[in-house]
Amino acid sequence: MKLVVQVKLLPDAATEAALGETLKLCNQAAGHASRRAHATGVTGKTMLQRLVYDELKAMGLSAQPAIHCIRKVAGAYATLAQNLKAGNYGPVGSRRRTRAESAPVRFRKDAAQPFDDRSLSWRIDERTVSIWTVRGRLQGIGFACSAEQAAVLAAYRRGESDLVWRGGCFYLYATCEVPQAPEYVPDGFTGVDLGIVNIATASDGTVHSGKHINQIRHRNRRLRTKLQAKGTKSAKRLLRHLSGREARFAADTNHRISKQIVTEAQRTTHGIALEDLGGIRARVRLRNPSQ
Repeated sequence: MKLVVQVKLLPDAATEAALGETLKLCNQAAGHASRRAHATGVTGKTMLQRLVYDELKAMGLSAQPAIHCIRKVAGAYATLAQNLKAGNYGPVGSRRRTRAESAPVRFRKDAAQPFDDRSLSWRIDERTVSIWTVRGRLQGIGFACSAEQAAVLAAYRRGESDLVWRGGCFYLYATCEVPQAPEYVPDGFTGVDLGIVNIATASDGTVHSGKHINQIRHRNRRLRTKLQAKGTKSAKRLLRHLSGREARFAADTNHRISKQIVTEAQRTTHGIALEDLGGIRARVRLRNPSQ
């Protein structure tokens, strides 16, 4: 089972600047590779590497970061092709689909960048990493994590880690291969119905209300409308501060409810049965205000 462990980097000012320049260059290189892929129709990883590898090296990337930029671009085009095939951009000839097909995939200047063990080394006991940057390899960059996270990293970290810039801070997202817990035969099942008014309703009668989340959502909507209409620097600063807070609150609430349901199921040696929401958009069509 794959888990992603997130740790916060603690760089000094010079290191933070170097990391920012590295992300910017990597995404400029990815953008260049994307434009070449779109112009030539070459989107496969191997063929694209043959096409643009030397060009990315000439931009200042080392071998491994250049290869990871190419893989990132190839993966983006593979995802685009899957979405087009699934009809997620609308039918052939629609405006949205035409727009998606007619332009190369773009990458933000601060989009996440993967690093493998050749470009990124961990010293978990010392809570430091060393990483390749445009200013050379930087050693001894501190990171913060809990003791539980450190134990998972030390035992199960495998493969790549992503360098992420979010909310004014740098993070590393490390992939860990954690062994599956042994399966057991439950004595029964607890059914869970998912909804909006009530986030989850269990068959044993337990109801987890969504009233508080909906109140927060409505309050934030009114506040955003008011701040956007005001348009001052302080209003824009507050909007940036509020960005993502509602999503984090909802995610935390959902996590706590899920944990309560799982804990109760473990206590009673029950399994959990969820309703199948697959294809719900095709099965149910609501009027526009309710969609």
